[in-house]
Amino acid sequence: MSATSAEGTSDGSPLSRVRNIGIAAHIDAGKTTTTERVLFYAGRTHKVGEVDDGTTTTDFDEQEQQRGITIFSAAVTLPWKDHQINLIDTPGHVDFTAEVERSLRVLDGAVVVFDSKEGVEAQSETVWRQAMKYHVPCLCFLNKMDKIGADFYESLLSIEKRLESHPVAIQLPIGAEGTFEGLIDLVTMKAYRFAGDHGVHVEEYEIPPAMVADAKQWRHTLEEKVAELDDELMHKYLEEQPLTECEIKRVLRQATITGRMNPVICGSSLKNIGVQKMIDAVVDYLPSPLERPPIDGVRSLKDLTVVHRKPRRDEPFSALVFKIVAEKPLDLYYIRVYSGVMKSSMRSYNSNTGEKENISRMFRMFAKRREQLDEAGPGEIVACVGLKDALTGHTLCDAKDQVVLERIEFPTPVISVSVEPKNSKDKETLIETLGKMARQDPTFRHSFNAETGQTIISGMGELHLEVLIYKLDKDFRVPVIVGKPLVAYREAITQRAEAEGRFIRQTGGHGQYAVVRLRVEPFKPAKGEEAFSFSNEIKGGALRAEFVHAVERGAKECLSMGVLAGYELLNVHVTLLEGKEHPVDSSDMAFENAARMAFEEACKHAGPVMLEPIMKLVVTVPDDYFGIVSGDLSARRGLIQDTEMRKNHRAITAHVPLSEMFQYSTHVRTLTQGRANWAMEPHSYAAMPLNLQKELLRKHGYGD
Repeated sequence: MSATSAEGTSDGSPLSRVRNIGIAAHIDAGKTTTTERVLFYAGRTHKVGEVDDGTTTTDFDEQEQQRGITIFSAAVTLPWKDHQINLIDTPGHVDFTAEVERSLRVLDGAVVVFDSKEGVEAQSETVWRQAMKYHVPCLCFLNKMDKIGADFYESLLSIEKRLESHPVAIQLPIGAEGTFEGLIDLVTMKAYRFAGDHGVHVEEYEIPPAMVADAKQWRHTLEEKVAELDDELMHKYLEEQPLTECEIKRVLRQATITGRMNPVICGSSLKNIGVQKMIDAVVDYLPSPLERPPIDGVRSLKDLTVVHRKPRRDEPFSALVFKIVAEKPLDLYYIRVYSGVMKSSMRSYNSNTGEKENISRMFRMFAKRREQLDEAGPGEIVACVGLKDALTGHTLCDAKDQVVLERIEFPTPVISVSVEPKNSKDKETLIETLGKMARQDPTFRHSFNAETGQTIISGMGELHLEVLIYKLDKDFRVPVIVGKPLVAYREAITQRAEAEGRFIRQTGGHGQYAVVRLRVEPFKPAKGEEAFSFSNEIKGGALRAEFVHAVERGAKECLSMGVLAGYELLNVHVTLLEGKEHPVDSSDMAFENAARMAFEEACKHAGPVMLEPIMKLVVTVPDDYFGIVSGDLSARRGLIQDTEMRKNHRAITAHVPLSEMFQYSTHVRTLTQGRANWAMEPHSYAAMPLNLQKELLRKHGYGD
């Protein structure tokens, strides 16, 4: 390896010329096709892969090729005009939203791809929200301009209205649908066509006469928006002096990085139009790791002193594990380095577990291919083997200068099925394999129900579980028998209640003594906050601090057992009101047990209710079918939140209980003769109607 500067990558490239980007979108908007063209034009592949043929580079998993969708995010590195682009292609299906979440957490910028006919779709909104949560600057690529019904201007408007963003057109399409043939760059005020095999030759020419007036009008709008953000340019603009290409790019870049603008570009990846200009825009407007704010963390899980890490090689080492792939013989860990240098054969410190971790070998990934590295500097995304106890979201750092970076938040599973091995001898293998899969996928859970003897697996949707079951059979060689889908219900309390717990045992020698009085009440956690909170109202040290902590632990452990039917309890605030200890017989265990007794008794009198997962559903149908589809949603206990006309189609947004949505795909196709598009994502939990709650409890054997 060559020597590198304080702001350089492991191969000597200046960090200012690195772009860590993701391509994200609603399912079927053309992300993977776009990625394939990017790799081809960058010279990383010599043949263009096609999704429909199952020959794409990033969709290399067997299931991805069979289903024609992206399931697992894939990382590739490519050169473009003296820049290094680390690119992650992410899934569009909501069941695999964890892949998008963890990718956006470690990226510096994103290209959000939209279908030019559909504009902003349901998963587009989810992806956008995820990007905004991590303050990731975004470009908007209006793809499929060759599709029947494509409308650049309507799609641009939908981005502004539905995403509450700041889109600014920097290109215009020349033609649309069957006549789409190129684009106009509003910054250079030139037209471009893409000729030759797979559109490899980008030809610049003068703007067609019929579009000169439109181009001038949109250029004026671009200059106006740019000038608003820069005093010097505003002065020129007011004096009606033309802004130069360099001036526009400078301000537009800064505005994109700070989230005040989102450049909008267009093309058709399938028809090989506009992709090279899209990569140019990535280089021109998305930030390098140096232009992102320093990453923040805390000193440790106990010491919450804020620590900053700058993207410099001379800073203490810090990195985040954002993905684990279960492989034989060793798992593969994807890591984003934020500061310092990570080297192969080095020992690092896992600040989440407090354990040392070995980094045996390190790779730069190109989908499933890998290129071995000796070291990786700040801003680099690499994979390594050798770690043992690290999980997704864990921080690796220098043991002498520790930091814990912000963890990645993942949604909780909403659907479950029971599984049992087809061969009884595979019982232990099944449990071991499920543990490996849970390490790999943070939205996957598994548990064993001692009463029924069933193993339950939980995930984000029917497709998610299908993929996991397929992996069990094909990848891990553990075929299973699958039960019917089960909804992941939750429980909650609706009012305040108090109770006392007394754990007093005398068995000769030291006994056990603890008396605790607790109050429980519902509360609404802030975003990212735990669904449990605790406060202590005992004054003057009447109860030792370690016993107060034991009470908190005991109460918190009860959440997973529920009150009504054994489902997890959400959103409970516990207040410790009184406590009595014995100078000899009191212990942590006694107070944990007393707290459990008090918590369970109080919750029984706090109006416990069953909660069911509510999904946000968006169905797009021809207007003729609006009545029948909305009627069907009402029959499924759905509440329509919004309807929006999109040309001759109606987009219906509704909140519907998950329990009513099984097999909806087949049903809505039948209702609309196959002309409906729909997407669904978890929205919230809500109290079940009393009659359905009673029915559910009876089914669980808890009824009257």
